Amino acid sequence: MSILPARPAVKETSNKVSQGFPREARLLKHADFQVVYKQGRKHFSGNMTAFYRENQDTVGPRVGFTVGKVLGGAVDRNRIRRRMRSAVRNHFRELARPLDLVLHPRKSVLTLEFSQLDAEVMQVFAAVQRGRGR
Repeated sequence: MSILPARPAVKETSNKVSQGFPREARLLKHADFQVVYKQGRKHFSGNMTAFYRENQDTVGPRVGFTVGKVLGGAVDRNRIRRRMRSAVRNHFRELARPLDLVLHPRKSVLTLEFSQLDAEVMQVFAAVQRGRGR
């Protein structure tokens, strides 16, 4: 018979502020993505495409990611998603307008130097803020 260490009754939480996106800053519903695709504008970049539309119903900007199966297996897709999320997190405060933004990365994001990805996300955000796109 083995004796397992006792687990604490209450889960310890840290006072560290989460660096993640709050729920209000994410696009989560399929219908929201579809509205952005149908009514929004596009901005093409070297390693991603940004779909965006002005949204007066929300307080601030919302960001979503589409990483389809064509980009690889689950491991690759999740790695792409994590890298994109980290780069967006670094520049999220630069989005001042209330808009919905969907980022659709290319497979090259998987092997791209993170500093280049970070700079490209910053350029995409600047273009979207100016409203430049097709």
